[in-house]
Amino acid sequence: MKQVLTLVCKLNPSKEVAQKIESTLEAFANACNYANQNVKPNITSKTTIQNMVYQTIREKFNLSANLAVRACARVGANRKTAKHKNKPVKDFKPTSADYDARIFAFREKDWTVRVTLVGGREHIPIVVGNYQKGKLKGKKPTSAQLCKHRDGKYYIHIQIKDDAPEPIDSSNVIGVDFGRTDLAVTSDGKKWSGKEIREVRDKYSRVRASLQKRSSKGTRSSRRRCRQLLKRLSGSERRFQCHVNHVISKTIILDAKESNSLIAIEDLTGIRERTNQQPRNKTERRRSNTWAFYQLRTFLDYKGLIHGIEVVPVPPRYSSQTCHCCLNIGLRAGKKFKCTNNKCGWHGDADFNASNVLSILGGVVSLLRGSDSLACPINPGLLKHSVDGVRKPRRFNAG
Repeated sequence: MKQVLTLVCKLNPSKEVAQKIESTLEAFANACNYANQNVKPNITSKTTIQNMVYQTIREKFNLSANLAVRACARVGANRKTAKHKNKPVKDFKPTSADYDARIFAFREKDWTVRVTLVGGREHIPIVVGNYQKGKLKGKKPTSAQLCKHRDGKYYIHIQIKDDAPEPIDSSNVIGVDFGRTDLAVTSDGKKWSGKEIREVRDKYSRVRASLQKRSSKGTRSSRRRCRQLLKRLSGSERRFQCHVNHVISKTIILDAKESNSLIAIEDLTGIRERTNQQPRNKTERRRSNTWAFYQLRTFLDYKGLIHGIEVVPVPPRYSSQTCHCCLNIGLRAGKKFKCTNNKCGWHGDADFNASNVLSILGGVVSLLRGSDSLACPINPGLLKHSVDGVRKPRRFNAG
């Protein structure tokens, strides 16, 4: 299996080259929009799209052969994603262009990149730190993405592909329960409170609402100042959330590596669509929709791949209502859980209990892989009849 690491490096182009970059991004976006508008919407194959509009794109938008091919490939990829989400393809904006080995090269001796632009190839110096230097040293990346960020500056996203290490032979499972009150709770007793994240997001929401209100009233200078402040605030909240998720995911992965464990997490796909159908006030809807659980899952996935830790998503159904000691359905109220089985009677933190249930499910679908009687996925009928007052998991046939 290949792992892809993307390194973001700032470009330092001259004014002339910067204009060529801008022209290239404009032409690439226009080519994508042209292909999307002139090829039937049900066609998602990049080869078919290329056969239909390649020559026109080259002549009309003055793109090189490989940039025209990359534009067709992007349209095909976006259509597949939109089809999967059952949404239309959005218009392409001049913010990025894709590059492969024929039109991109990295040169370590002078820390420059060679990219094909409208008007020819250019060598552009890149600004790199110690982290980028360490990752790029001795490497020959074959793909990249030329981007224009919100700050108006140009960056190159260099993609490095390496062979992922073989997953470790795990003998234990760490369950991780995601939430908003506690962002993550593990079955080995660690948890990260979501209070600080919630307070920061509420603060930014109040500040943005105030500045947006003032930016439409008052003098011209005050409106301009409000717009400048809004621009400065843009991304601060997102970067803070990203930092928190990095810290949480790194800690969990290193703990799993030390204890020779794999990680079982909740598969929360589609949770926003389901929760948004419920009646809630505006504040609660905003808090729910800004919950970055998917980013945390993504960080766990790629950090686990780097360290050879397997991250297994399991169905979360009944995980917060099942006692991890006896597998009996109990009572959950907020952060508290109580088992209703008289022979068990366990009670305590509901998220800690759920993380232990996820750990059990992760062991069922992973550590016992290949068994004739246990296999994934677990369906909503996990818990069926009880024997001697203790509920037992239903057995499933492999295959």
